[in-house]
Amino acid sequence: MTDIQKNIRENQDSKKEREKNSRIVEIKAMCIGAALILAGGAAGGYALNEVKAEREKAQAEAREQAEREKAADEQRKAMEEEEASKTPEEKKAEQIAAAKEEAKEEDKLQIGLSFDSFVIERWLRDRDMFVSTAQSLGAEVNVQVAGGVVEEQISQIEYFIKKKMDVIVVIPIDGNALYDVLKEAREMGIYIICYDRIVENVNADLYITIDNEKVGTLMGEALIQACPEGGNIFAINGSPTDRNVDEVVRGFNKAIEGSNLNVVYTEYCDNWMAELAGNYVTQGLEVTKDIVGVMCGNDDLASQAVKVLSENRLAGKVAVVAQDADLAACQRIVEGTQEMTVYKPIGQEANTAAEFAVALGKGEDITSGEGEYKAVETFNDGTYDIPYYKIDPIAVTAENMDKVIIDGGFHTREDVYLNIR
Repeated sequence: MTDIQKNIRENQDSKKEREKNSRIVEIKAMCIGAALILAGGAAGGYALNEVKAEREKAQAEAREQAEREKAADEQRKAMEEEEASKTPEEKKAEQIAAAKEEAKEEDKLQIGLSFDSFVIERWLRDRDMFVSTAQSLGAEVNVQVAGGVVEEQISQIEYFIKKKMDVIVVIPIDGNALYDVLKEAREMGIYIICYDRIVENVNADLYITIDNEKVGTLMGEALIQACPEGGNIFAINGSPTDRNVDEVVRGFNKAIEGSNLNVVYTEYCDNWMAELAGNYVTQGLEVTKDIVGVMCGNDDLASQAVKVLSENRLAGKVAVVAQDADLAACQRIVEGTQEMTVYKPIGQEANTAAEFAVALGKGEDITSGEGEYKAVETFNDGTYDIPYYKIDPIAVTAENMDKVIIDGGFHTREDVYLNIR
């Protein structure tokens, strides 16, 4: 609809509204008049004044409406004259410009970003940073969150396929369960990026993650340092369907090999459910309370582990290590109930992934292209060697909290030291 057509429609609507208001005033006047006849005397005089006031109000509104309509008519005529004065060349140029703008919107590179859930605090940061970077590079990002339900994530990826996304970036709930739908996406010519977690055997176009084995190594080294005399420890790992967990465990076991630390109780938390971590620590303490440390798959699991340790008067006496540098974990570290967390530069991971996604969508070679980032390493997904980009994690303790977390802008000093007086 053109501006002129819109203007005409508005005038018509305005006229209808004025007629409607006029009818309402007439009905009111009739009712008041009837009241005047019945009332008589002082009441009748009051009713008469009411009729007069209503009429004056209606007349004022009618004058204002007429002035608005007159101004609208003048504006419409001016627009018609301006339109009539344009040459055919000018009209054609405007049409071409409008078509180009519409095509520009349609031609934007489309990226589908699929999260398993937002239960883990860091994923909200990943989302915001990824979307911001991708948009700054001219792409549009459609974000879907599965809420930890595998079937929902499959359905959302099917939606991406239907919408003909150029690139799908996925944080899988269960890599094995997503194999078929991601294989279908690749067959449709859609690029696949496994973000932070691998989907095996699908031959993704890129796997970008934090160096998970090093995460485990840092956690093991922190426990050795916190417990120099050794002792018994619990290992409360993440989801058994997350291959990253295997890498973390491998790094952790290598780090404590040859030390005096003994893993006496091990469990895995399905779908990273923190409540399970609390249950498992409780069960472990029923076996033995003679422990010096607990390794947790992430800070969310550690929150429940520390809660149970506190209930057993062991918080601060048992060293707890985890990963993600969640705010609550950083607070526990400065308070003394958690020994360390592993900070993963998620800003770097998210921004780099967005850069790679846009490059892939444009058909660029990310392994030897001209972009700022290059995936020069490979990772075997079980069948294929795929492009791989890893980012180094950093161990965070009370000693370097300010330097890494606060000075780095990940959390504010006020928030980290909230409970320290």
